[in-house]
Amino acid sequence: MEYAQAEPGVPFWFWRSVGHSQNVYFIEAFIDEIAAAAGKDPVEFRRSLLTKQPRLRGVLDLAAQRAGWGSPLPQGVHRGVAITNCFGSFVAQVAEVSMDASGKPRVHRIVAAVDCGRTVNPDVIHRQVEGAIVYGLSAALHGKITFKNGRVEQSNFNDYPMLRMEDMPRVEVHIVPSTEAPGGIGEPGLPPATPAVVNAMFAATGKRVRTLPI
Repeated sequence: MEYAQAEPGVPFWFWRSVGHSQNVYFIEAFIDEIAAAAGKDPVEFRRSLLTKQPRLRGVLDLAAQRAGWGSPLPQGVHRGVAITNCFGSFVAQVAEVSMDASGKPRVHRIVAAVDCGRTVNPDVIHRQVEGAIVYGLSAALHGKITFKNGRVEQSNFNDYPMLRMEDMPRVEVHIVPSTEAPGGIGEPGLPPATPAVVNAMFAATGKRVRTLPI
């Protein structure tokens, strides 16, 4: 990997999960492309790359198992997967997505597996991951800032929408028991949401999503 600083001329600041928010989308969507080019199952392909990362492989296996990866789905529904390790924690997510006649995705379910080391309050872990998925899906499906005459056009939730209740998928969060040192949980649940959805969209349509919002 190489990193190059680019200044767009517009001041911007950190967002939930900071750089992982977009970087995991870039990486995990591309890993999915490589798996498809190799003719490999997306989960098994990732597992083959994680022989020296047992905690990351562990959450991948748990998410795939709890999501029923490989089992039949309702007609028109497809699965996608994504993983990340950041802020000292490990997260995998499987998204179940269908497409309507206009090409708009509908996210029905997200199964998340989390290894954040020693846990103190499991309810907090569940709520943080659920909230992070709301952030991630809001950005993936809706989040866009545009400029006109040097000014931002969006002003509030009327023209910068968040995910609404009617669009919220069913979310399942599964915690890996661990005695490792505690990691963060406020942010790691966000990065896998977008790539899991766009990878499911590829499974549904055979087309890659390379720009956001969807």
